[in-house]
Amino acid sequence: MEFNPFRGKKIILGVSGSIAAYKAADLASKLSQAGAHVNVILTQAATHFITPLTFQSVTGQRAYTDADLWGSEAHVLHVGLGHQADLLIIAPATANTLAKLAHGAADDLLSVTALAATCPLVLAPAMDGGMFTHPATQANLQTLLDRGAVVIGPEEGHLASGLIAKGRMTEPMTILGQVRHLLARGGPLQGRKVIVSAGGTREAIDPVRYLTNHSSGKQGFAIAQAALDAGAKVVLITTAALPTPAGAQRVDVESAQAMLAAVLHESQDADALVMAAAVADFRPAQVAAQKIKKHSGVPTLELAPNPDILAAVAKQRQRSNWPRVVVGFAAETQDLLQNAQSKLTRKALDLIVANDVSAADAGFAVDTNRVTLLDADGTQETLPLQSKTAVAERVIAAVIQRLNRT
Repeated sequence: MEFNPFRGKKIILGVSGSIAAYKAADLASKLSQAGAHVNVILTQAATHFITPLTFQSVTGQRAYTDADLWGSEAHVLHVGLGHQADLLIIAPATANTLAKLAHGAADDLLSVTALAATCPLVLAPAMDGGMFTHPATQANLQTLLDRGAVVIGPEEGHLASGLIAKGRMTEPMTILGQVRHLLARGGPLQGRKVIVSAGGTREAIDPVRYLTNHSSGKQGFAIAQAALDAGAKVVLITTAALPTPAGAQRVDVESAQAMLAAVLHESQDADALVMAAAVADFRPAQVAAQKIKKHSGVPTLELAPNPDILAAVAKQRQRSNWPRVVVGFAAETQDLLQNAQSKLTRKALDLIVANDVSAADAGFAVDTNRVTLLDADGTQETLPLQSKTAVAERVIAAVIQRLNRT
């Protein structure tokens, strides 16, 4: 099951007159590559910065300008575009464009299409810092927010005027992530809360050093994204320094004990928990208050067992019946299926994802994985080598199937 919120969606990308228009070409390209059908409308001012041909080249679709408003399709063009669109994005949105939208002006193809559109509106402002902070612009933005528009940015940075201020258009990848989250609304996990843990825990030895493992968190983050794409409310509990998927609530932790506390807290009302994190089994029994110095000799490191997070979740689940579905991971180097089956039973899991982390193409840090899904009902499914994104989508599909049974 593929969860791609962009697939088949019709998006209008409005481009107004700003030097940030070059970023709009990148955004149009990324939207098209993600699977969306993108129609671009340029204002007259925008054509002084970038040409329609640029957008036609990256979207494969005709790009429209004001000349098309009075062309062969006449006034019906804006109605057709506006009514068919799933989303209208204006990036960059200049101060002038924001003013037009706020006051209902309709003197060009973009503004008249915005009035005709019945879909959500996303705005990515771009202008000089003084223009953005001006009371008129702020009032216009508030009016648009009150009407339900989604405003992304702007960011603080170096502006065309040479000033460093807030007014720089948000980068296309960030906009893409926010749009992805908006389009995922209404998916099969809409209204469901999913907890995902990711990354390897770090167990302090002293203020400088710690014990950890090779887990990168990539598979866990892919699962969080797949759950978001299916419409879930996602809480991502992690140790990994990876970009947070747009829409996820992130909880940063370090140690296994901190992860235990976060998981138990968030799981109290969760529909599903996917424990993709590689939690350390042991931690130093004593943490040195100061850095251990080399001249002190080779230290003896005494270890103590870490709490078993999944066992604690199982106890909580017996009392409250939350989470509804619990998925574990078994990262093994030998006897893969036997060890995974044992963990599935001992931890009272609904599903376990078993993978051989000694494999060069399916272990830690790489972008591919080869796993076997073991269900508590006794069924098994071995997946071929594929991207961690594809694995994540299959795991979330299994979670959906489980939740539909409850």
